[in-house]
Amino acid sequence: MILADILQWFLLILGAFLTLNAHWLGAHALAPELVSRAHQRYVASPVKVTLVGLAIATPVLALAIGVGSAAPHPVVKALCAGLGLLTGLLALIGSAGLAERIGLGLPGERDAQQPWRRVMRGGALLGLSFLMPFLGWFVLLPWTLISGLGAWALAGRAPAPVRPSVDAAPSVANASATA
Repeated sequence: MILADILQWFLLILGAFLTLNAHWLGAHALAPELVSRAHQRYVASPVKVTLVGLAIATPVLALAIGVGSAAPHPVVKALCAGLGLLTGLLALIGSAGLAERIGLGLPGERDAQQPWRRVMRGGALLGLSFLMPFLGWFVLLPWTLISGLGAWALAGRAPAPVRPSVDAAPSVANASATA
């Protein structure tokens, strides 16, 4: 193995590590409530999260791979590839809850002011655990993505918004008119 091969593998692994963390931080930045609900799902029942993710991932990926490989038209192949990539993106969004859960176990001084630091610390630790040969590659990484898909699906149901009562609106209007 020459130096160029070693450098190639090093940069591929580093790029994958940074990309995973960027997705987790981006998910937390764009949808912190969704990531927080995914984190709560992981805490409540990680087995249920994994089984729901498996129930979603198996038929979706089987459909995408089966139809994509059998279809002669390139547009159908592109749609199937898009379906697989969308499933992976949703899995990364849900697994940001796992990264946040791990980060909560590693408390920092500025967590109250900068809650994204929890996701960064947890994501760094989770990403580094994927580097373990075989166990990290073939067990931990697929489990994280499958359970992340389940966490996304279970966390996607937001609680119903609280609506003000009919009596509260006129009293606010009257209070501002009298002031």
